[in-house]
Amino acid sequence: MNQSKNLILLRGLPGSGKSTLALLLSENGKYPIYSVDDYFTNEITNEYVFDYKENYLAYKLCEENTELSMKNEVSKIFVHNTFTIDWELEPYFKLAAKYNYQLHIVTVENYHGNKNNHSVSDEQLQKMAEKYKIKLS
Repeated sequence: MNQSKNLILLRGLPGSGKSTLALLLSENGKYPIYSVDDYFTNEITNEYVFDYKENYLAYKLCEENTELSMKNEVSKIFVHNTFTIDWELEPYFKLAAKYNYQLHIVTVENYHGNKNNHSVSDEQLQKMAEKYKIKLS
């Protein structure tokens, strides 16, 4: 069996099921799962408190955690973020190339009709959806 290294990026709007799918695909946490949301989530209380002023720190932490797993040659790494804009994906393209990881991008859609658990308004979701780009070829 090929023991390739894989970076799996799960992208989608809030409430689409990225976190749930990441947990499932990671075999219930056997493989690392990272998200920008990790920065804003209290590990003890699991309370999520978003602060836009610290968003850049959250992106940095997510990228650093991903790179650390790559340095340790973890065979599967999952990152679940909205990834609505190309620049959000770019650091992961570079990391995959640098550490020789196969890159997979999975778009998760909200066909199940769930609401997001971060209190993102319908208006804000619509704005995010308008920026969302999918590359089909």
